[in-house]
Amino acid sequence: MMDTPDSISREFTVENEYGIHARPAALLVKTAGKFSCEILIGKKGYEVSAKSIMGLLTIEGHRGAKLCVHATGEDAGEAMVEIADLFEKKFFED
Repeated sequence: MMDTPDSISREFTVENEYGIHARPAALLVKTAGKFSCEILIGKKGYEVSAKSIMGLLTIEGHRGAKLCVHATGEDAGEAMVEIADLFEKKFFED
């Protein structure tokens, strides 16, 4: 999928020790909720909304998992910057 100003995809590796458990999922939901764009997080063809804590807890985001984040909408670029920051800072856990 090709990036455009309104549609961006990036792959991230989960690097924090316990993966996407309740606390990182809550951080993702809080961050995603600030934006009007649609944000999906997927793994192996299964996608969930980054605005759904229950969805995120089903994604099997263990340490080392590769997750694809796709943001679509007018503020997709801003959303991706903030979500990338969470992954890069290991959800402030390590």
